[in-house]
Amino acid sequence: MRENRIHNLPYEKVGKNEPVCIADEVPFEIPDTWEWARWGTLSESIQYGYNAPAQGNGRIKMVRISDIQDNSIIWETVPYCDIKESEIDVYRLKPNDILFARTGGTVGKSCLVKEVPEDAIYAGYLIRTRYSNHLCPQYLKFFMESELYWSQLRDGTIATAQPNCNGKTLGNMLVPIPPIQEQIRIIEKLNVVMPYVIEYSVAHTKSKQLHNIFPDQLKKSILQKAVQGRLVPQDENDEPASTLLERIRAEKQALIKVGKIKKDKNESVIFRRDNSHYEKRGSEEVCIDDELGFDIPISWELVRLNDIGVYRKGPFGSALTKGMFVKKGADTVKVYEQKNAIKKDHALGDYYITRKYYDEKMKSFSVKPGDIIVSCAGTIGETYILPENIEDGIINQALMRMEIFAPINIDYFLLYFDYVLKESAKANSKGSAIKNIPPFEIFKKLLLPLPPLPEQMRIVERVRELENVCDCF
Repeated sequence: MRENRIHNLPYEKVGKNEPVCIADEVPFEIPDTWEWARWGTLSESIQYGYNAPAQGNGRIKMVRISDIQDNSIIWETVPYCDIKESEIDVYRLKPNDILFARTGGTVGKSCLVKEVPEDAIYAGYLIRTRYSNHLCPQYLKFFMESELYWSQLRDGTIATAQPNCNGKTLGNMLVPIPPIQEQIRIIEKLNVVMPYVIEYSVAHTKSKQLHNIFPDQLKKSILQKAVQGRLVPQDENDEPASTLLERIRAEKQALIKVGKIKKDKNESVIFRRDNSHYEKRGSEEVCIDDELGFDIPISWELVRLNDIGVYRKGPFGSALTKGMFVKKGADTVKVYEQKNAIKKDHALGDYYITRKYYDEKMKSFSVKPGDIIVSCAGTIGETYILPENIEDGIINQALMRMEIFAPINIDYFLLYFDYVLKESAKANSKGSAIKNIPPFEIFKKLLLPLPPLPEQMRIVERVRELENVCDCF
């Protein structure tokens, strides 16, 4: 093949055939002193590597794709292989060879061989290209970092489970070739500017990462300020949280009296003294300031989750298996799933149990309008308040049900829940690959910073305003 210009257009002549205009194939104009050429005509050879098992010892070293990192061969990792002496010359590496990964996730990855400290060949998943002294290998290596190279590679790559690009595709690539002295000048200039390009690339990558995580980090910061009393100002005209706390205790005692909840044998009382919070457990008084980890306004109180609600995890073990599920009918009860909480849609799902099995075994897992269901395995902490029009149903093993009986703002509680629970789940996951809601003995003891009720409403309103701003990023 030979490429010439006719009437300022690029033409290609292959063998004895008539020249063919390749203007549609050429991606951009080049200076008059430059020429377009096919990679195959520039290369003295395009040679596939040698297939042999890697060994700790052998006749000769064999460079693999994995031995190439950051455009260099890590010679310390290069293994040996066995090969017939008569075949070594075909695969022997020399300085200024360019290696090209032809398959797998690194297809197109290249490396200019700068030195060969020990006699070596290269493995079968690599292609070696070698050039005339009239071409500058560094210029060709820079070409292999360009978008023109990668776009041609993508067009020629065979899309399979193991993407690959063969020597024919490589040989057919178009390369713009300057005069040799200009190649050298281009290399010298690129060597000067490349450190700045790399520095910019690192900065750009960090900037993108920050941009991607910024909205989420900002939301976390907003929630943190909200539950610490630093998001909205306190109003001395608000009824103090201590009065609200008395009503919460009265509500709990009323529920104990009617048998809806059981009396806690180890019930504690949290109170403030000398600008610190204490918890009375029996006759013992313990300072719990370190447990919360931050200060709250003087008009706020602390309360444990166990004192404001009733919580229930879904059934475990063989209580709910596929064999127990039936089609929806007149005498069935719905099984709510984790996706109902995650997608905040009670209508999703088609798992049902018979009402008989519900009456006999599952009543304690039932839900009602106003209950909060929580995803508690894998994707944890996603909450959904069940609306009025739900079907009779129970929670499955991947959900928790929360019924908040305390006279507090539910949206404020959920803000706290979103801020605290996910971090607590991470801290108490015990190295599990699937994160879980903390064990109940830990979960129910979590502290809720309790503002006056009007301030709870102001906090929720302000958080919603700021979340709208976050969503704009």
